[in-house]
Amino acid sequence: MSDHRTSPLERHAGRLRTRMGGAFVGQRAVFRGHDLHADLASMDWLALYVFGITGQRYTPAQIKVLHAIWVYTSYPDARIWNNRVAALAGSARSSGTLGVAAALAVSEAEIYGRGIDIRAASFIQRAQQVIASGASLDDCVRDELKRHRAIAGYGRPIAAGDERIAPMLRLVEQEGLAQGPHLQAALAVEKHLQEGRWRLRMNYAALTAALTSDMGFTPRQHYQYGFPAFLAGMQPCYIEASEQPAGALLPLACDHVAYEGQAPRAWGG
Repeated sequence: MSDHRTSPLERHAGRLRTRMGGAFVGQRAVFRGHDLHADLASMDWLALYVFGITGQRYTPAQIKVLHAIWVYTSYPDARIWNNRVAALAGSARSSGTLGVAAALAVSEAEIYGRGIDIRAASFIQRAQQVIASGASLDDCVRDELKRHRAIAGYGRPIAAGDERIAPMLRLVEQEGLAQGPHLQAALAVEKHLQEGRWRLRMNYAALTAALTSDMGFTPRQHYQYGFPAFLAGMQPCYIEASEQPAGALLPLACDHVAYEGQAPRAWGG
């Protein structure tokens, strides 16, 4: 029977087809066609990480910006939703790996976390194409609002501004990356929203999506790159909570609960 008539499972049975690499235990490791311990041995870890995602190499200036995107959002504050998971794991005496893995998993929150990345990058890339073609940016904005009732990367649920924007723009300017077409598109959208009735400002999701889009990332690659963005802030939260008495993280007294159910009642006969 010819290959095109067999099922996908039959074609893959007994073998692993990969273009990404492999481990030849006791000999060498191959990473996207390169010897990991020879060709890539001196590679920066983040450069290796994004090379694994995109298959592309990046300039020192681009790698510096990619590092900064992570650094500028590493907040060791246990009140933040995903950091709280890591801290609660420490307070409950769970293992560090399990606690931080759980914290990274809940980082996919649609509004606050990684869940918005693909939408933000997709919108920025569409907006850039609209601007490049000379079409109406207003139509692009209104269509996005009509479809989603919001624009991913603009507005912020907990504050009017975003404290990460200014230092990131300064760094991008310093590294000579401020004139990228997607970054300019992101800024143009913000200007349009500010001048219209929406009064929405750009947040970190739009800025980072624009920066990686200017480096050639697809929306899904941008999302995959962003996975560890909160990680550096999680470990301190876990460590500090694990050093305190067990269960002592953010305890809530019963009389602080606004209870409107049934009144106290006797149990038993």
